[in-house]
Amino acid sequence: MTYDPAELLIRYHDAINALDFAAIEAFFVDNATYSSGKIGAVEGKAVILSGFRRYFDEYPDQVARDSLVETVSRNAARAVWHLEATSTITGERLVRDGEETITFDADGRILKVEVTDYATV
Repeated sequence: MTYDPAELLIRYHDAINALDFAAIEAFFVDNATYSSGKIGAVEGKAVILSGFRRYFDEYPDQVARDSLVETVSRNAARAVWHLEATSTITGERLVRDGEETITFDADGRILKVEVTDYATV
C-alpha cells in the first residue's frame, strides 16, 4: 500500500486534537512503541492509549499546533510542534515545544513514535 507519511501524521495529530480515542487507537499496531523524555519508553497499543487517556484527563484543554510536518523516508514523517495546556490537578500551565518522528508499517499504521522536547529557555 502506498501512502504519504506526512499526511498520515497530520491525520494522527488531528485525531489527538479532537480527543478521538477510537481514531488514535486505530493508528497503532498492537506492539507499537512510544518514547519520550517525559515518560520514557513504553510498548503496546493498550499501554500507549492508557497513557493518552491519563494525560488528557489531566490536560483536556490542550491546544497543539504543528509548525512543520515533513516526510523523512518512505515510511516515516516528522513534525515540529508547540502545545499549551492546563493541569486539572494543579492548575499549572504546561507549555512544550518539540518534535516527533513517527514510523509507519506497510499498511500506514504506527510502529514507533519518538518524541523529543526542546529545552525551554
